[in-house]
Amino acid sequence: MQTNEPYSIGVTGQKWSDEHKQHWLSQQQVKRSYQQEVVNKIDALREQFSVSQYGALSYDANKYPLLLIRSAWDESKPVVLITGGVHGYETSGVQGAIRFVETKAKQYAEQFNIIVAPCVSPWGYETINRWNPNAVDPNRSFYTNSPAEESAALLKVMAELNVDVLAHIDLHETTDTDNSEFRPALAARDGIVNNNWNIPDGFYLVGDTENPQAEFQRAIIKGVEEVTHIAPADDDGKLIGVELAQFGVINYPCGELGLCAGLTQAQYKTTTEVYPDSPLSDAENCILAQVAAICSGLEYLIQA
Repeated sequence: MQTNEPYSIGVTGQKWSDEHKQHWLSQQQVKRSYQQEVVNKIDALREQFSVSQYGALSYDANKYPLLLIRSAWDESKPVVLITGGVHGYETSGVQGAIRFVETKAKQYAEQFNIIVAPCVSPWGYETINRWNPNAVDPNRSFYTNSPAEESAALLKVMAELNVDVLAHIDLHETTDTDNSEFRPALAARDGIVNNNWNIPDGFYLVGDTENPQAEFQRAIIKGVEEVTHIAPADDDGKLIGVELAQFGVINYPCGELGLCAGLTQAQYKTTTEVYPDSPLSDAENCILAQVAAICSGLEYLIQA
């Protein structure tokens, strides 16, 4: 659906200049605390897990440390990577990753080495933003010489760890603000026409076009279905403009698009999408859906 409302910044049909980006940045405000809502929760896990800092955002190095949680390491076990908050505004991705560690990680650490990066984009978390301060989307920036320091830091630490990742589960949300703010801003930044999509009402997954692992995705959908509703396809048989691969699942070319799910050569990859604005859901339900997605994926791997 094309929207013709001009965005408040920039000139229609022209890419943003540096001045436009600075104008956009000047409008952003801190709306919640990364320290209180994320760092303090991670610090509380230090007695049970290894917590390390793998970098800090240059925007404010003291305020935005980048933290990694790891289970006790055993070289004989396969490695699972869980990431959240690549888009900082997607709250349940961050809180779902932390809740998984708080409530389930010990159990699954018996079978797996678990690596969790709960909040890849802490500035985005605090300001409730999809982009970083340079108007760059970290979830399109997972490639060599990344323009997003959030993405570059995670790429660097994973390269340093030098482990073969069996599975990577990246936790996201799709919200009403995707259409009301983030997609119009993207179109304005890039000087293109904005085409909004229908926001799916419910949970869905984005697999990797190059390696879809349909049964893995199906197992996650089945597990999450016990916690929250799965998004139905729209009238065109699509979710966010993409043809359905199976119930509740679409596929993207993760590596080609620079998505977080494509940062490793993991055999099993998926990106979760919950819908916190649904009348059938709430913040806690979304967190529980993220935890269910992780656990269902791990249960599938145990049985595989």
